[in-house]
Amino acid sequence: MKKLRRLLLRTLLFTFAILLGLIGLQSLRFSSRQISLPAVEVLPVADRAVQRFAASVRIPTISHPDWVDSLAFEQLHAFLDSNFVDLHRELEHYRVNAFSRVYHWPGKNSQLRPILFLAHLDVVPVEESTRAEWQQPPFGGVEAEGFVWGRGTMDDKMNALGMLEAIQALLAEGYHPERSVYLAFGHDEEVGGAFGAQAIARRFRQQGIEFEYILDEGLLILEEALPGLAAPVTLIGTAEKGYLTLELQLAIEEGGHSSMPPTETAIGIMSSALHRLDTEPFPARIDGPTAELFRYVGPEMDQPYQALFANLWLFGGLLKKQLAAKPSTYATIRTTTAPTIISGGMTENLLPTRVTATVNFRILPGESMTSVTQGVRDLIADPRITVTPTESLANRDPSPVSSTSDFGFWVLQKTAREVFPHTVIAPALMVGGTDSRHYTGLAENVYRFSPVQVQHRDLPRIHGTNERLSVENYRGLIRFYAQLIRNSCK
Repeated sequence: MKKLRRLLLRTLLFTFAILLGLIGLQSLRFSSRQISLPAVEVLPVADRAVQRFAASVRIPTISHPDWVDSLAFEQLHAFLDSNFVDLHRELEHYRVNAFSRVYHWPGKNSQLRPILFLAHLDVVPVEESTRAEWQQPPFGGVEAEGFVWGRGTMDDKMNALGMLEAIQALLAEGYHPERSVYLAFGHDEEVGGAFGAQAIARRFRQQGIEFEYILDEGLLILEEALPGLAAPVTLIGTAEKGYLTLELQLAIEEGGHSSMPPTETAIGIMSSALHRLDTEPFPARIDGPTAELFRYVGPEMDQPYQALFANLWLFGGLLKKQLAAKPSTYATIRTTTAPTIISGGMTENLLPTRVTATVNFRILPGESMTSVTQGVRDLIADPRITVTPTESLANRDPSPVSSTSDFGFWVLQKTAREVFPHTVIAPALMVGGTDSRHYTGLAENVYRFSPVQVQHRDLPRIHGTNERLSVENYRGLIRFYAQLIRNSCK
């Protein structure tokens, strides 16, 4: 018996030693993917650029689902025409569906595929009940405390105005790109982009234009992005999740008076189905853009986090639990389920025979609207409940995953390293949606990145109360776009 115990102990120690060796070996192989480059000479950004940005915020180009505030959009177009005179003289430009804009800066070498930068001119409305909470008027465009305040400062006038400022600065230097540069500004991104981005993309397809890469708004430079990582992370979105809304409908024969309820009620049956969806979510996966994120940030982390990310084969389950603890990271590892509407019943003493529930899903790359719909049917497993996709124009499969080894990602990484040398650059998954979905197929690689640095506590300002952007962030954004054009168009 003693010999057996000694043998078991030796086996355990030997196994443990092998395990430690494997962990150490994987950690040693976990090398940095950051490129080393000197910082570039800082592009001077005049105060006038900040003033123009603030003035654009004062024009309330609010999106509405069923109409366009033509007066506000015409005011913005007139503002752009009068404030970027040199740009409008040098670049080809035209409108699409009256309120969206396309710019074309022809390159010297027609053999090079052009690049396309996207932004949108519309903003979301401000809830009337929150107006008293704003430190500055939401459409005041006030510059105070080192920030420009107002709706659109973070989503998305910053990118549209910043691109124009960058090109105007390059024109003033006498710069002329080798490859063509396109800008496309939609006017209805916040309500789906059907008349803006979708129409622009259709025109590009009709013209047979193929782009080297496409860049849209998206992820940010995030401070304190992960524990064990001191540096901010420049997150470049290489994909975005899909979107699906399902309607669950239940009709039963038995209703009647609430004083004599049956063993099963319509509301009870539907509640049980929704409970199953809540308690048995789609499986968590660390793959695709999220796995790429960890490969890029892991080598830059302190121990023991570096070893953890280097050995996901062993610690993947632990990491999933950690990521699942926060909604912002939970959404990066699984298709999420969110019941949003439920209806049924007319009066307090009458049992309904019909109940309807609406459930929204954000689909992880690798899954699809078809697979999610079937998964919901299989999980509910109740033939009395029909599961049907809504006719929403927002429904879509996840985007293709863009490469981290092609020119587009390389030039974004290079530019970010030059302009934001204090950050770690990494690909990542975008959980929200952008206009870029309409441009699928016009370029092999589509990226989603807004070059501004924020803290976690600032994220609710996007679409929220006290939206603002620091003046220094806006200056850095302009410098990024100017350098990105230089790097892309040599």
